[in-house]
Amino acid sequence: MSSLLFRSEYNIPIIFRQWMEVRMENVAASPAVRTVTMQLPEALYVRLQQTAQATRQSLETTLLRVLQVGSPPAWEIAPAEFQADLAALDRLDDAALWRLARYHADVTVMERYQVLLDANANDALSPAERDELTQLRTEMDRQMLLKAHAAALLRWRGHQLPPVEQL
Repeated sequence: MSSLLFRSEYNIPIIFRQWMEVRMENVAASPAVRTVTMQLPEALYVRLQQTAQATRQSLETTLLRVLQVGSPPAWEIAPAEFQADLAALDRLDDAALWRLARYHADVTVMERYQVLLDANANDALSPAERDELTQLRTEMDRQMLLKAHAAALLRWRGHQLPPVEQL
């Protein structure tokens, strides 16, 4: 009997991943199925269970997908102010993720943002405009992260994504 040690960030070691890719290719041709019992940290289990529910798949199917392609995109590495929003995406169904991935900011908001950026480059912002720029920048960053994370989750869930310019 052999065992594998997983690093604390739940990344599957590369050697194991390569072995699993070969193994998973052979699973379809082989009627043999192995049962593996393992303990998961509660936070990881909850996240995978939520993903299974959102995709209307069994936890087993979701776990097989994790072994085949790795874990869902991590939100823990994003700035703390955005982590709760990104974590919530795990519970969304695919249709909601597609809406986020295709989101485009309002044209008037983008134009105002550009005006403020230009004024800032010329040191011509009033204190109120500086605050407005900070708020808009934070909101733009939030929307960009949500859009990118939604697209990454869709890709992880097996969807084919169009080129970035079409999103």
